[in-house]
Formats: sequence, structure tokens, C-alpha cells
Amino acid sequence: MALSADGCGGSSRRAGTTAAGLRAGKPTLIYPYFGDQPFWGERMHELGVGPKPVHQKKLTVDGLAAAIRTIVSDTSMRQKAATIGENIRSEDGIGNAVATIKSILSLKSS
Repeated sequence: MALSADGCGGSSRRAGTTAAGLRAGKPTLIYPYFGDQPFWGERMHELGVGPKPVHQKKLTVDGLAAAIRTIVSDTSMRQKAATIGENIRSEDGIGNAVATIKSILSLKSS
């Protein structure tokens, strides 16, 4: 599930979709059920860009509605997400990765 009417998102996210949401600078709701999803749900909550995750088996209509209201109306959460998004978009991730790899390769050849 993805919520886009106001630019917020919610899903059973993993690393890639979580990163995309952070890059977009929008609050996110994660309802985990598998793999690393519980980690990402907790991490988003710790960063203040999402409500506490609720395992999919415990998800209720009322709980989902409350979480959606939170990501739509919590101005602090929205601002934190926007700031993280700005920081991510300003990074040169590929350039940094290339420089790191070159550095590691030059250390091995020395």
C-alpha cells in the first residue's frame, strides 16, 4: 500500500522502499511482517519520521486510521522527514561510493 494524496507513504517496507520514502522527505508508516521490515519500522520511528510500527497481524482498521492521521498531521514528523530528505538529496552517494572503493583498492595495491 502506498499513500500519495498528501505525499506520505505506508507499506510493509524493506530497505529500498524505505530509502525511497526518506529521499522523498515524507513521513512513512511501516507495518512489518517479514525479514528486515521490523528493523526499518523501528528505525523510522526512532528518527521521528513515522509512528511506532504495528506488526501486520496486529493491524486494525482503527490503528491504521490513527497512524495515517499521525503521518498526515504531525508537523514535527513531517519536518524531520523533509530535513532528512533534503540531506539525502544533497548527497553524492555514487561519487562517495566510487571514492571509497578507489581508496580501498589503492590501499590494497600499496
